[in-house]
Amino acid sequence: METITSQVLISRLADWGVDTVFGIPGDGINGIMEGLRRNADRVRFVLVHHEEAAAFMASAYAKATGRIGVCLATSGPGGIHLANGLYDAALDHAPVLAITGMQETSVLGTGYQQEVDLTKLYADVAVYNQMVVNPQQLPALVDLAVRHAYARRGVSHLCVPNDIQVAAAGEDPYQHVAPANPSSTAPVYLRAATRPRDDDLTHAVATLNAAGRTAILAGVGARGAGTLVEALAEKLGAPVVKSLPGKMVIADDSPYTTGGIGLLGTAPSEDLMGDIDTLIMLGTNFPYTKHLPEPGSVKVVQIDVEQTRVGTRLPTAVPLVGDVGATLEALLPRLRRQPDRSHLEKYQAAMRDWREKMAALQDPQRDPIAPQYLAACIDELATDDAVLCCDSGTIATWAARHFTIRGGREFYLSGNLATMAPGLPYAIGIQHAFPGRQVIALQGDGGFAMLMAEFSTACRYGLPITVVINNNNALGQILWEQMVLGYPEHGVRFGSPQPDFAAWAQACGGFGARITKPGDLRGALREALAHPGPALVDVAVDPNEPPMPGKVSYEQAKKFAAAFLHGQPHKAAIATTLFKDKIAQLKGDA
Repeated sequence: METITSQVLISRLADWGVDTVFGIPGDGINGIMEGLRRNADRVRFVLVHHEEAAAFMASAYAKATGRIGVCLATSGPGGIHLANGLYDAALDHAPVLAITGMQETSVLGTGYQQEVDLTKLYADVAVYNQMVVNPQQLPALVDLAVRHAYARRGVSHLCVPNDIQVAAAGEDPYQHVAPANPSSTAPVYLRAATRPRDDDLTHAVATLNAAGRTAILAGVGARGAGTLVEALAEKLGAPVVKSLPGKMVIADDSPYTTGGIGLLGTAPSEDLMGDIDTLIMLGTNFPYTKHLPEPGSVKVVQIDVEQTRVGTRLPTAVPLVGDVGATLEALLPRLRRQPDRSHLEKYQAAMRDWREKMAALQDPQRDPIAPQYLAACIDELATDDAVLCCDSGTIATWAARHFTIRGGREFYLSGNLATMAPGLPYAIGIQHAFPGRQVIALQGDGGFAMLMAEFSTACRYGLPITVVINNNNALGQILWEQMVLGYPEHGVRFGSPQPDFAAWAQACGGFGARITKPGDLRGALREALAHPGPALVDVAVDPNEPPMPGKVSYEQAKKFAAAFLHGQPHKAAIATTLFKDKIAQLKGDA
C-alpha cells in the first residue's frame, strides 16, 4: 500500500510529540482519517459529538500540559463549528493546531457543496493559516504550523483539500519554475531567551528597593513560579492579588495572598489597589482596569514574556520582557527586604476577616441549597491534586471564592473569551492528558446543556470525570448583570419543565444523581467522586443568590435598587436571600 500525504501529516505530528487528536470524521477528511488509522499506534483519535467540543478539548489539553493540542474537523460546517473553541485557545494564548478538510482543488471556486474558505474564516483567530495545495508542502507546513503555535502562543490552522489528502506522499504534480526546492525542515522548536536585559533589571531593582506600599498582581503567566512569587512578597512585604486564570499560581491559604480581583474578587484586594504606591504585574494582562489603580497614581513594574502586552493596561515605569520565573530569579538576590511589615500585616488581617465571612455563607442548613455550600463541599471532598474545570457564569464566582487552591490543585476556565460550555469538554481533554488525576467540571445548567452530549463521549472512553451542575434553572450571571444596569430581569429563567440531567447521565451509562436537599449533597458528591467512570451530580441551588462583588459601590447599589423599583419580578425572594447572607456574615463576625 503506497504512503499517502495524510500519513505524512499524522506521522509528523507524532514526531512533534502529539499523542491525541480530538474531532469528528466527515467526507471532507476521510483521507486524514486514513492517515490516523495508519498511525493508530502513535496517535489516538478521540471521537466527540460536536466540533466545538473538540476545539475546547484541544485548548484545555494545551493549557494543562503546555504541549500543542490538536483538533480535526471536516470541510464547511465542521470547520465553522471549531471556531468558538479556537478563539478560547487564541485569547488565552494556548498552542493549538486545527486541521480541516476542503473540497478537492479541481472544484474550488465553483460553489461546490460545503465550499467555505476556512482560511478566510480563520484569518482573525490563527497565527499561522495555510491551505496545503501540493503534497510536497508536507511535512514542512506541519513543522511551521506547530512552531508558530508554540512561538506565538496561539492557534495554527492547516486546511487540506480532499485530493491532496489521498495523493501519494511527496508527489510532485507541477513543473518547477522558481529557483527553490520544496522546504525541508525538522520537528524542532527552541524557546527564545527569557531573561530581561541587565539595564532593565537594574532599573527594576532601584524602583522596588525604593518602594513603600507595594502589591503584586499575578496572572497565569506566573504559573510554575509560585515559590518565587511568594519569595518576592516576603521580601517586599507585598500582598499578592491573583487574576482568576492565575488562581493556581500560589495557594489560596498562602499568608501573602488577598485572593482574586474584580467582580469575582475579594474586598481586601479591592481595598489594596487604592492603598499602594507600587504595583508589580506578573504574567497578567488583566483587562478590568476599573479595578486597578488610577493611571499615574502608582509606579508599575510589569513582567511579561510578550512585548506587546507590557504597558497595555497601565503606564509602565519599568517594563521587563521575559519569563516570570527567570526574571524573578535574577531580581530576588538584588532586592532588599522591606523592614516595615505593617502593610502586609494589614491585609493579612483583612483576609482573615474575609475568609470568615465567606465561610459563613457556606451554610449547610440553607434550603434551597446555597451555591457557596455546593462549592465548599467540592473543595472539602476533592483531592489535593484535583483539577477543577470551571464554566463561565455565577459558578466562576463560587469557584473563585470557595474552591481553594492547595497542594497540587489546578484550575482552568475560559479566561478571556469567557464563553459558556467549556467545562465538560475541558474535563475530557485534561483527563486524557492526566488519566491518573481527579478531574472535576463545575458548570451551570445553561452551559452544561449546550454541549451535554459530550457526557456520552466521557462514558464511551470510560473517563472518571465528575460533572457537578450548579442548577439555578437560569442564565444567572446575565440575570444579575441586567439588574446591576438598573433593569428588571428579562428572558433569563428557563422555567418548566426542567430537563433531568441525572437521567441523561444514567442513560449514557454513567452515574447520575439529582440533589434538592442540602443534607443529601455531601454524600452524593462523595459517591460521584469515588465512581470509577463518569459521574454527574445535578444540584438544585438557590436561584436568587446574587454573586455580589467584593465591595459594592454606591452606583451598583443604586442600580440594583432601581431594578427593584422598576418591577423586578423576584424581588421578595432576592431580598430574603440577601438578608440571610447578611445575618450569616454577622454571626460569623460574632
